[in-house]
Amino acid sequence: MKKLTLILTAVLFATTATLSMATELKFAHAAPETDLQQNLATFFAEQVQKRTNGEVTVKIFPHGQLGNDQAMISGVRSGIIDIEMSGLNNFDGLMPEIGGLMLPYIFTSRQHAYKVLDGEVGQNVLANFEKLGLKGLGFPENGYRNITNSRKPIRTPEDVVGLKIRTNNSKALNEMFAILKANPQPLPVSELYTALETGVVDAQEHPINITHSFKYYEVQKYLSLTEHSYSMLVIDMNLKKFNSLTPEQQKVIVEVAKEATDYQRQLSIDKEASILADLEKRGMKINKDVDKVAFQKAVAKTWDTYINKFGDGMVKKIQAAQ
Repeated sequence: MKKLTLILTAVLFATTATLSMATELKFAHAAPETDLQQNLATFFAEQVQKRTNGEVTVKIFPHGQLGNDQAMISGVRSGIIDIEMSGLNNFDGLMPEIGGLMLPYIFTSRQHAYKVLDGEVGQNVLANFEKLGLKGLGFPENGYRNITNSRKPIRTPEDVVGLKIRTNNSKALNEMFAILKANPQPLPVSELYTALETGVVDAQEHPINITHSFKYYEVQKYLSLTEHSYSMLVIDMNLKKFNSLTPEQQKVIVEVAKEATDYQRQLSIDKEASILADLEKRGMKINKDVDKVAFQKAVAKTWDTYINKFGDGMVKKIQAAQ
């Protein structure tokens, strides 16, 4: 009996020691739990725990619980947060050369975007995250950006004139809407619903999954499929935290991030039709009759602005990947 007690005590001690040595990673993103970003985060957390045998666990903080995009990025850089996922546009100020990836109509298809982001251009961008004290892990999909508003369908560039439209902090997108004679107003996404509801802005541009998950259909009537810019997310991790893991754990983090990105991209494709149908069911008027050629011609100057400042190297590589 005494021997059995000693064995059980040893087992309990070993289990407790293993649990106490487990590393918990805080993973933050700004989207609601109904968004595909939460699907990705959940997949990532489950697979990391499984493949490290519980040595590494991931706690998810959705819907901006740890702050808006800029706060999350600062938190990861300082080590308060371990991993965050946000739009790549939020790094435009820190890495302005990445603006080439956000130029209007630079990608001809999702597959074109995936090829660029998973290839030389995208991997170089991820490598440069180390200069910010971050480990770049991948580019999930936010999707093609489309315009919603409370006034009328958007068919031609002339329909955008005068719109008070919320934009993100992408320099190219803000220039685009200025060229179109709209009134672009950068706002944090956390403030957007109220801004639309109160009339501070009367339009916004986001991928349809964001329009759906943030319930902008409650305060916007028209959705026009302008698809004026492909929008990518980025997953990044505090570099010191990443380096503190064992080589085996690092390998798991990198591999699972890639698989989670692929999983979320496919979900985005698979759910697009059903999301559009649900938006329509909830009262949105969806307009597919958009003169994209006219839009492309109208905003071509944004490409010139970028090339004049950073050269045409990235643009040429993106075009060559078509």
